[in-house]
Amino acid sequence: MLGQIELGQSTPTINLLWKISRALEVPFSTLVTASTARTATVLRSKGAKLLTSADGAFTSRALSPFNAPRNIEFYELRLAAKGAEHAEAHAPGTTENLVVARGSVDIRVGKSKHELKQGDSIIFDADLPHSYENPSDEEAWMYLVMTYAERVV
Repeated sequence: MLGQIELGQSTPTINLLWKISRALEVPFSTLVTASTARTATVLRSKGAKLLTSADGAFTSRALSPFNAPRNIEFYELRLAAKGAEHAEAHAPGTTENLVVARGSVDIRVGKSKHELKQGDSIIFDADLPHSYENPSDEEAWMYLVMTYAERVV
């Protein structure tokens, strides 16, 4: 699969990229973001690379550059009406802090379900399987801060 991706014969899904980043023990963002200079950096929305789930219902866009050691990543997430995204457990000690900017989202962490409306936020241990589900008929927008237990390079 990696060979096909490298040759441009296949496009990886978000879940596959998460698996690769865990196997290589590198932050997810290093697989999807080009290095930039250590000065002020503008990330243009028009040039942003969107990662999309296999069914197209879930997209993720990095909102911060990843060119220095860090333990925090920042993303914009969008989830189509009635869409769902299921994530495997991240590295031990990883947490997610998510705020719903538009719409509503159900967050499942392990066996717990949390119903969030516009303006609500949640912090949870992302080293458990978790999912994002949009119960509404409108696209949901979220902002996510991912924090790793240890500083990553």
